[in-house]
Amino acid sequence: MADLAGTPGGPEGETARGERIAKLLARAGLCSRRDAERWIMEGRVSVDGAVLHSPALVVTAAHDIRVDGEPIPAPDRVRLWRYHKPAGLVTTHRDEKGRPTVFDALPKELPRLISVGRPDLNSEGLLLLTNDGALARRLELPATGWMRRYKVRVHGVVDPPRLAALAGGITIDGVAYGTIRASLERVQGSNAWIAMTLAEGKNREVRRVLEHLGLQVTRLIRLSYGPFQLGALERGAIAEVPRKVLAEQLGEQTPKWAAHAHRRR
Repeated sequence: MADLAGTPGGPEGETARGERIAKLLARAGLCSRRDAERWIMEGRVSVDGAVLHSPALVVTAAHDIRVDGEPIPAPDRVRLWRYHKPAGLVTTHRDEKGRPTVFDALPKELPRLISVGRPDLNSEGLLLLTNDGALARRLELPATGWMRRYKVRVHGVVDPPRLAALAGGITIDGVAYGTIRASLERVQGSNAWIAMTLAEGKNREVRRVLEHLGLQVTRLIRLSYGPFQLGALERGAIAEVPRKVLAEQLGEQTPKWAAHAHRRR
C-alpha cells in the first residue's frame, strides 16, 4: 500500500475545498486533534487506500478516509451545550493525577465534546461545551467581545474603591488585564460576595486579581458567558443550546462550516 504524504492548504491548513485531516477526524468525534495527529504518525489512517503519515493533508467528504481500516462517521452538525460544572472536576479529557474530570461526569450518550476555556478545579458554574474545535476556539477569542460574569466569595476586607479602579485595567507580575467591572454585593462576617464582569478571561484572572487586592477566593461561580446564561441549570446538569438560538446568538460570526454541516443533515 502506498504512503500519502499530504498537501498543505492555506494558513490554517484549510481551503475552500476541504480541511486538514486531523481536524476532520476530530469533528467526526473520534478523538482530539492531537490524538488524530498521533494516529496519523502511527500509520493508522488511510485516505483513498493510501496510508497517511502527515497531518498536513487537506481532505473533503469525497475522500475515502479510514481509521484502522474502518470508514469514519460523517461529522455531526455544529452543536453547543451549557453545563453546570461542579467544583472538584478538572476540565480535561485525561488527568495525569487521576482526578475526576468534567468529561467523565457527562452522560455517556453524548458525542466527544470540547470545552470553551478551561476553568480550574475549584471553579464552578457555567461551562460551554461543543463538538467542534473551531467553534470552541472562536468563542474563546476576546475579539468576540463576549463578557464573562462571575459571582465570587472572598475572605478578607473588601475596599470598594479598589474594586471600582479595576475598570481601568491592572498589571500584575507583568501580565496586563483589561477592563474588569467589580462591585461589592454583600458582606457576611469575614466573608464577602463580589460581582465581577470581564472580557478577556485570561488564565486564573479572577483569582489573581483578587489575590492581588489581598482577598482569598473561597468560591468562584461563572453565571454567564456572552449571551449564554447558567440560569436555573442544576449542578451537574447539561442542556443543549437549540440550533436556532445558537445561530441567532452567533449572528454574523456563524462560521461557514456550520452552514455546511446544516445542509449535510
